[in-house]
Amino acid sequence: MTVPEQNEQIFDQYRILLFSIAYRMLGSVSDAEDMVQETFVRWLQVDQQAVQSPKAYLSTVVVRLCIDYERSARVQREVYVGPWLPEPLQVGADSDLSRGIQLDESLSYAFLIMLQKLGPLERAVFLLREVFDYDYAQIAAIVEKSETNCRQVLRRAHQHLEQDRARFEVSREQQERLTSEFLSASLNGDMQGLLTLLAEDVVFTADSGGKIPAGLKPVRGADRVTRGMLGGMRLLPTGIQMRLEEINGQPAIIGYHDQRPYGVIILAVDGARIQRVYAILNPDKLAHLSDL
Repeated sequence: MTVPEQNEQIFDQYRILLFSIAYRMLGSVSDAEDMVQETFVRWLQVDQQAVQSPKAYLSTVVVRLCIDYERSARVQREVYVGPWLPEPLQVGADSDLSRGIQLDESLSYAFLIMLQKLGPLERAVFLLREVFDYDYAQIAAIVEKSETNCRQVLRRAHQHLEQDRARFEVSREQQERLTSEFLSASLNGDMQGLLTLLAEDVVFTADSGGKIPAGLKPVRGADRVTRGMLGGMRLLPTGIQMRLEEINGQPAIIGYHDQRPYGVIILAVDGARIQRVYAILNPDKLAHLSDL
């Protein structure tokens, strides 16, 4: 085996880990893949003989790339048209990275939304410690802060996230049932059925990036969300097909038009009602999903 082949083999051992970190950091499949590729380029350029721990080196590179990218991305999102939502991840799809990623709560869409409330440094420290189980010495080296500072950053992150955590545990069966009933009521124009499923303070958020017609502000309240949903269904392209599929480790709805993904709806459930409805409609965020 040649040296380049050995280096690539070493990198491949950590490719899924690097993608897992980057996707949670950025909330974007395409950007995470770019960060992994850039990490690979830098790995090939470094003197591997001087690297004591490939995992530590590669983790450091990808985290720092993500922190830098996220800081610039926040500026770009100030001119983004309408709400910005994370890209949905179709685990087990064609991508090798998607096939290998481990499913857990930190991959759920609600968790990704929650992470958006954290700054890049807070997000990195929180993920490295709470999701990927790095110790404080490792985290301090990666983010170039003291261990004491990292502990403080983690404490602040927990304080920011605590108010957004779900109040009730939701079983897989309950999530599937509510998603299926939501789809059925929407397709049948069943206003009362939707009102029964939605919490009174439900919030509907659509991310179209201004590229297809969609509301540019979140809609609040069961009645307004229901009327908006049913009105929006009438505006969908003729021949669109709706299917229940797996997105971010949970049941979700994907609409297909001309065999291509047109939109994804993900529900956040708390207790027996739907608390949040997320509609990802920006074509750029659907390009990596599998066709029908």
